[in-house]
Amino acid sequence: MFRERFIEPGQQLDALLKPGFGSFFIVRIEDMIKLMKLPLAATKATTHTFMFLTEGTAEMNVGSAFYKVHKDECLMVQAGQVFSIGNVDVNSGKGYLVNFHNDVVTGGLGRQALPGDLEFLTVWGNPHTIFDKQTSQYIGQLLQRIYAGYTTHGLKHLQLIQAYFIALLCELQLAYKPLAPGTQTKPVMLTNKFKELLFQHIHSLHKVSDYAALLHVTPNHLNRVIKELTGRSPTVWIDETLMLEAKALLHQTDLTVSEVAAEIGILDQSYFSRLFKKYAGRSPLEFRKMIEKS
Repeated sequence: MFRERFIEPGQQLDALLKPGFGSFFIVRIEDMIKLMKLPLAATKATTHTFMFLTEGTAEMNVGSAFYKVHKDECLMVQAGQVFSIGNVDVNSGKGYLVNFHNDVVTGGLGRQALPGDLEFLTVWGNPHTIFDKQTSQYIGQLLQRIYAGYTTHGLKHLQLIQAYFIALLCELQLAYKPLAPGTQTKPVMLTNKFKELLFQHIHSLHKVSDYAALLHVTPNHLNRVIKELTGRSPTVWIDETLMLEAKALLHQTDLTVSEVAAEIGILDQSYFSRLFKKYAGRSPLEFRKMIEKS
């Protein structure tokens, strides 16, 4: 079962920014706007992040993809995925943001209650789900109940929180639409596996040939399939993922630029700086200063 760690309202930003800080929290979007200094730069959490809007709009980046979320819509960010929060409608933005450890899904009741595979919790799944009016009402009621219990009792009634949250995830599963609907063809499965391996090995494997070897295909075949399905080559996927990891480290740690480069497996700092500027439009130091000023 996940750790019984109650996150005080003033600590919720810390829970997002510091890996391993907390195991579960829920906050209303309208309170988050007051608690957090937005926009929130590239962030990587060890918990899953779920955002649901009942009013207004919010902008988020999940990996290298941009999403604008509206009323009756949600975004689910997998644990370990780099994300950022952009503009949230300060006048009408309402809803909930939940951070939860994987054990809330797999432990206890979750083992029996949930369907086998939750694609929206995979790195290759579709993070954006749009609900119909009735389902949106159910989701809102469940979140309201979780929020009321959490703010009143913290995590003293873990099983009750888990039961409501599992019901929410089941509703999400019913409404979920995959990025590649229909039959899981070999190219789709290869692309999904590539994204999964990239997520797992980005700090140590930086060559297309490395991933081709793990997938038991030739580099040329991998290049062709990934480019056809995603519009980007494996090399671009690798570089963009590396730079997202670097952005999160520059934001969430006090590591020097050379230490950040080494952390993601690049030992040549000058190469790292050139690559970072190519994708971020500014140097690593300029990026960090921009975050500090914002």
